[in-house]
Parts: sequence; structure tokens; C-alpha cells
Amino acid sequence: MTATTSTNGAQAPASNRFLIWGGEGWVAGHLKALLEGQGKEVYTTTIRMENREAVLAELERVKPTHVLNAAGCTGRPNVDWCEDNREATMRSNVVGTLNLTDCCLVKGVHCTVFATGCIYQYDETHPWDGPGYLETDAANFAGSFYSMTKAHVEEVMKHYNNCLILRLRMPVSDDLHPRNFVTKIAKYERVVDIPNSNTILTDLLPASILLAEHGEVGIYNFTNPGAISHNEVLTLFRDIVRPSFTWKNFTLDEQAKVIKAGRSNCKLDTTKLTTKLKEYGYEVPEIHEAYQKCFERMKAAGVQ
Repeated sequence: MTATTSTNGAQAPASNRFLIWGGEGWVAGHLKALLEGQGKEVYTTTIRMENREAVLAELERVKPTHVLNAAGCTGRPNVDWCEDNREATMRSNVVGTLNLTDCCLVKGVHCTVFATGCIYQYDETHPWDGPGYLETDAANFAGSFYSMTKAHVEEVMKHYNNCLILRLRMPVSDDLHPRNFVTKIAKYERVVDIPNSNTILTDLLPASILLAEHGEVGIYNFTNPGAISHNEVLTLFRDIVRPSFTWKNFTLDEQAKVIKAGRSNCKLDTTKLTTKLKEYGYEVPEIHEAYQKCFERMKAAGVQ
């Protein structure tokens, strides 16, 4: 653990100290590696967010300037788990998330929450080939309990003046980790073929550090610009990473018969994000280009 300056974006104050909540999680691990690679001072914790006394004690012990909240309940192996474990889901995604944000406010700490954009679904005003949802649009997807908790907590959390809310969707890493969206759909017997916004972590996580260090707050759709269909993703995966790969499609109605909770399908507008990042000299590639580069990195690393 060291404490120097960032290699991506503007130079950060040497006094910046990051504390990652959900320290054993997938996104948290990527954040920790990224910060360490930038020479930043970084700590992690697995303290339950809903435990106010323990949260305040941890903030007092570490004295971070920035908290990165990558904790929360997404369910294992998927969000269907949340349908049968609603109290646990609320305790983490609602009570815990608000408590941590509030404790950070009390301690004068900037809090970045890695949230979700899976709170929308295509409708007549937002068809798949139409405009994306803005940060100011009201959530309209209530097909899963997980998404409901995320939408409700965001409505409250957005009023905290120390809080940056980043809406990820279908996150993708440069490996085939079990939490990687590509890993998931590559293992499904059949997939739906609908355009969606996706978050390539290699592109977006450095941007999260940049936004946090500059004290940005409010809600940002945190995906690569544009939308890409499942078939387009898997075609690129086959062509670049795994030439023998094959898959089958099925309809939304057919999918509904084998899952407990509905799945959000939507495109998010990234104008606010890309405009802000340009102020700091940072650009996020369009999703098709981003996937191409992601799979090329996989191939170069020997991932199959």
C-alpha cells in the first residue's frame, strides 16, 4: 500500500485515502487493484453496512477521504435469490446503503455508490432503437425485487450532498470471472437477443476514481455509450476468444418460464457522463468498440 498520485486524469491530492466497502467482492477487487496500481492509499472492509456503530467505528479508524461502496446484495447465483430473501435484500440494499451514506456524511467523507441501471425497461417512449433513459427519468421496471430495492434507495440517496451514484449495467471484466456478464450468458443454454447498455470495467472504473477525486455528486448512468445485443456480444466473443463457441436464442416469453424474477432490458443515455469526463480529459469508448478491445485483451492474456 502506497500513497502517490494518479496516472489517469488530473493529479490527486496526496492526502486522498480510499476505503472500499464490500472488500471481498468482484468489483471491489478490481477497484483495489486499480488504486494500488495508481499508487493510491487504499483499504478494504467487509463490515456490514447496516451496523451503524461498526460503520462509524471503521470510518473513525481508517479516516478515509473517500468511501467506495461496492457492497450490496445481488443474489447468488443471480437476482432470483432476492425474490425468496427479501428481508436480507432490503437490509443490505436499502438500510445498509443508506446507513453507510449517512455515516459518511456525518464524518465528512465523500461516498461513491456503485449502483445499477437495471431499473428501466423499454417502453413506447424508449424503444430499443430510440433514446436512452436519462438520470432524471423515473424508474419504470418493477419486474424483480432486487431492482425495486435499488430504485427506491436511489430516490432517497440522491438527496445526500456527499454521494456520487454510478449506475452500472451488466458489468464486464477482461477475464471470465463468474460475475462477468459475458461468462454468465456464455453458460446459458439459450439467451434473449435484445440491445442493452453494458459497463466495461476497464473503461469505467478509472473514471469512477476520477469523479470521486473531483468530488462529483449526483447520479450518472455509468455505462459505455450505446447499446449492444446479446448476439452481437457472443459473436465478438466467438470470433476473437473462442472460435468453437455456439449458442441458441429464445424469446422473452420463453425466458419468463425459467426465471423467478424479470430481467431489465434498456439503454441508458450517457451524455451527462461523457460530457463531465471530457472536462478531465477522459473518454469512454462506444460499446461495440469497447467489447472488441476487451476481447482482444482476453485473447492476448490467453483467456479461453
